[in-house]
Amino acid sequence: MTQYGFHFNGQRCTGCKACVMACKDKNDLSEDINFRNVHEYGGGTWTQDEAGCWVSDAFAYPVSIACNHCAKPICMANCPQGAISKDDETGQVWSDPEKCIGCGTCMNSCPYGAPKVDMEQMKSVKCDMCADQVKEGNLPICVAACPRRALDFGEIEELRATYGDVAEIAPLPAASETEPCLVITMPRNGKPVGDTTGAALNEREIL
Repeated sequence: MTQYGFHFNGQRCTGCKACVMACKDKNDLSEDINFRNVHEYGGGTWTQDEAGCWVSDAFAYPVSIACNHCAKPICMANCPQGAISKDDETGQVWSDPEKCIGCGTCMNSCPYGAPKVDMEQMKSVKCDMCADQVKEGNLPICVAACPRRALDFGEIEELRATYGDVAEIAPLPAASETEPCLVITMPRNGKPVGDTTGAALNEREIL
């Protein structure tokens, strides 16, 4: 089985959210659903040293994240209807609308908040890594839309060989929870999972 995944370069991302808007446009998403989100994480303060000089340890950085089509998808394991499965050819995690009852168990289980419940359809909906475009040899729309080329897509082992094997950063969960098919190039001021020096700065934007 080929397993596709995403790479996020925290040293390139400016938090412009072009990836978010391109995804919303392609998938015709309502105003209260995002398949990709950009988390803004920051913290720090100003302190005065012994010489009376003010110094700052303030930091902030964006993290663009969508469904990671995990090796151990919790959403699939917990779905009571068996509506979520993993594609044998691409590793894509997808939800079958014929089986889904819109109970929201997948949404509540996923530590990344990837599945959503469309309240009009009462069905689970989520990023499908633009399977239609990938099948034709094209990149997912979020990757293609990034003006800074902060996103990449491909076979996860090739991404790891190129960019490394880091798959976690604050404010995301530990990679051990689901084994996400994700590689992260840490921003210069990136904080590890479990960091308590910062906080989410744009919670109201995360849909």
